[in-house]
Parts: sequence; structure tokens; C-alpha cells
Amino acid sequence: MKLYYSPAACSLSPHIVLREAGLPFELVKVSTKTHQLADGTDFFAINPKGYVPALQWDDGEVLTEGPAIVQWLADQAPDKGLAPPAGTRERARLQEWLNFITSELHKQFTPLFSPAWDDKAKAAARTVLDKRLAWVNDQLQGRDYLLGSQFSVADAYLFTVASWGQYVQIDVSQWPTLAAYLQRVAARPAVQAALEAEGLKK
Repeated sequence: MKLYYSPAACSLSPHIVLREAGLPFELVKVSTKTHQLADGTDFFAINPKGYVPALQWDDGEVLTEGPAIVQWLADQAPDKGLAPPAGTRERARLQEWLNFITSELHKQFTPLFSPAWDDKAKAAARTVLDKRLAWVNDQLQGRDYLLGSQFSVADAYLFTVASWGQYVQIDVSQWPTLAAYLQRVAARPAVQAALEAEGLKK
């Protein structure tokens, strides 16, 4: 399998999951500015949407969208416990978290990274993010991870998105439970390996 990624982008989430699952894969870096690979290949030819992540199977077929990718990966290594079994109430909770992270956190960060958005739009996004992150902080009270004591693919996604705060002057230390959670996730060997591979270790 090939994972098309850009350093620190949302593709860090399936990158972490691949390492947690112990699945064989190849990392292929994509430029978010030129939409090209290092060899000059047009990334739009691989993923017409033009953004990461994209997972290419051995037969050349491509799966896109992070929440779909991480659930598929988790199901390839069920013994790792990265996602509850399909059809269970716990799996529905996992999907609930993945949907919340993608729509209420991930997309709220978009204006903060884009020069196309004005200050008013960015301020509005910050207000929403503050409320959402405060809510996440409350949900993590008494839990090691989002689903309880077991690390899941939703944790890989939340870690990735919440870590973007460092790039846009959002100080997560104002939410102590969330901050401690991010440190706990960061300490996992698979996460450390993914961060190192993407050149993100400080």
C-alpha cells in the first residue's frame, strides 16, 4: 500500500494508524502547493480531489477521506483494537467521534491556514474552535482516550487536528485535560515514529 501524505497535514492520522496496526506501507510525499510528487507526477492523476490523504491499494485502486481510510486500516488488523467491531454500539461511537473531528474541528481550522479568509472569518473560526475544544476537554475527563482505556483511530485523528493549534496560536494548555491527553498520545511509539518520519519531531 502507498499512503500519499503531506507533513503535519491530516494524513498524519492514517500514517499513525498504519504504524499502530503494523501494516506494511510506503510513504509518498505530496506538495500541497504544487500538487506534485517528488518525481514531478501530477497528484491530481492519483486523487482528482487534489488533497491528502490518499491510500493506494496494491491493485492501484485509491481510497480517499481520512475517516474512511483509518476505519478500513483498523479492520485489517482487528487484533490491535483500533476500532470496535462493525455493527456494535461502540463502533457507532467511534464514527460519531470521527464525524465530529472532521466537521467540527478539522474544517474550523481551514480559515486559520488560508490567506483567502479575512480576519473576521478567522475570528469566527477561533470562537467555534474554542467552544469545541473546551467540549472535547470535558469529554476526556476520567478517560485515557476518546473511547475509554483503548486507543483508537479517532485518537490518531484528534491528535493530528488538535496539534495544529501550535501553528495558529491556539494554546491547548488552557484545556489541561486535553493537553495531558495530547502528551499521552504523542508518547506512543507509533506516534513518535510517524512524527519522526514526517520530520515533525522537535
